[in-house]
Amino acid sequence: MQGDAAHHLGRVLRAQPGQLYELSDGEHVRLGRIEKVARDRIDFALLEHILAHQSTAHITLLLAVVKFEAFEWALEKATELGVTTIVPLAAARSEKALLAAAGKRAERWHKILAEASQQSRRVRIPALQSLAQPPPAFAASANASLKIMLSERPDAPSLRQVLSHQSAPTQAALAVGPEGGWTDAEFAAAQASNFREASLGKLILRTETAVTAALASLNYALSN
Repeated sequence: MQGDAAHHLGRVLRAQPGQLYELSDGEHVRLGRIEKVARDRIDFALLEHILAHQSTAHITLLLAVVKFEAFEWALEKATELGVTTIVPLAAARSEKALLAAAGKRAERWHKILAEASQQSRRVRIPALQSLAQPPPAFAASANASLKIMLSERPDAPSLRQVLSHQSAPTQAALAVGPEGGWTDAEFAAAQASNFREASLGKLILRTETAVTAALASLNYALSN
């Protein structure tokens, strides 16, 4: 092990030879015993394989860019809740200054996903795609059999209603808008790509709260 992970393990956690850790290559998990600790490098002896759970459901989160503190909190919690892919959206009502700065945050966002994956003992880190416009991002979710767009419109059915009439899919997509809400054009683009509107209730939730609540509900509906 080298780089930031080795530095954190050796310098921050003060790892010592003989200690055991679970190691993942993104596909499998094995028990590893530390053999040597050096500057920004740790050598492991690989031991037995460990049975690791991987969900059969693949969830893509289409998340509008909001203030970075809230956006990054949502990234962390989405990782803990098992999201497979995250697509940052340049929604019409996302702040332009945030969109302009989003490209410079990619490295930090990857680090957040990696750390949240380690904390939650995920086998695989979620894939983080490049900033995208909503219409092509909606269209790119063609393989998902369940597509949900969170909506504040008064006639939107509840998320519970939408999920109760849906058999457990293997692929799902969840679109969460900015704090100013989706525009009519974005609703139309989502509908054209077969997204269904769903409401989380009468209260207005912050984006990061909506992400957590919707993903928890979706995981419950998809669980076997």
